[in-house]
Amino acid sequence: MGKLQNTIILLFLVQISFGQKLNTINNQAIQFSIKNKKDTINFILIDTKLDEIKPVFLFCQGSLPIPLFVKPEKEDIWMIGGGISNFDLNKIKKSYHLIVISMPKTPVIVNEKNLNNSYCYIPNENKPDEFSKEFVKSDFLENYENRAQKVLKYLRKQKWVDNTKLIVAGHSQGSKVATLIALNNKKVTHLGLFGANPFGRIDQKIRGYRKEAEKKEISWTEANEKIEKTYQMYKDSYDKDTLIKKPYLLAWKSFSRPLLNDWLQIKIPTYLAYGTNDIASDLCDLVPLFYIQNSKNNLTYKRYLNLEHNFFEVNEDGTPNYEKEHWKEVMNEFVKWIEK
Repeated sequence: MGKLQNTIILLFLVQISFGQKLNTINNQAIQFSIKNKKDTINFILIDTKLDEIKPVFLFCQGSLPIPLFVKPEKEDIWMIGGGISNFDLNKIKKSYHLIVISMPKTPVIVNEKNLNNSYCYIPNENKPDEFSKEFVKSDFLENYENRAQKVLKYLRKQKWVDNTKLIVAGHSQGSKVATLIALNNKKVTHLGLFGANPFGRIDQKIRGYRKEAEKKEISWTEANEKIEKTYQMYKDSYDKDTLIKKPYLLAWKSFSRPLLNDWLQIKIPTYLAYGTNDIASDLCDLVPLFYIQNSKNNLTYKRYLNLEHNFFEVNEDGTPNYEKEHWKEVMNEFVKWIEK
């Protein structure tokens, strides 16, 4: 009887240790907040309970101040979740605590009237192209990494987290954030990169102008002028006085950091997935060459034919076919790779 009583008490204590006052959103996710003097870092865990011990799977979303949830005026709230709504969430949740961090200075839940056509948060609904000044000043690579490291530090201390494995993945801009996290955090065991640009960001504009000229969409004279203006913009981003006047240039400066050098320093298993019709990741075709040159064998790559940046199929005219999306397939392949 004594042993049974002790067992019951132990189970009760375990339940108490897991028991937290949960802020559940739409019966889909639990919201957490880490408050600092200058910032509040909000993030969600895709589940409604914390009764299982599982490793963390941090997904770093792409660019722009897109909220995690949208609240329409008349319809029910719905989740964007940094793009994870396109994934097979049940498959990921089965083995991992899936985490997404809210964009800086962006509410977790935003009324639909405060979104522009790209679902970006706009404080003034009458100015659809104007983001909050606070977001613009916070929109740089090092800030995203710093916020994520604080979230991971918090999660490592939770009793419902299995710290033997830590997966960090990112799409587009998020692949840059994921890269820096893995580079500077030795707890990360697997890195996933989706739609990544190995040479940063600014080069994409230059390659884009060249392609437009090659297709005769613009003249080579126009392409040359645009390329020269891009050089000047990038030069301005390194000028402190100009940054004060044009804080948006800070994002161009920080996110144009070439990732390839960082990837070659990372020793953990790295997974690279991209579509062949994605200008952002065109140069991923060259990445295996650098791994070969440096005698590194920790890269697995997956090239998805005729898919674009968000893994939609592409029509003959080059436009995305939004009826044929492949994110579930892409992410499931990554999860399968992790578990090998």
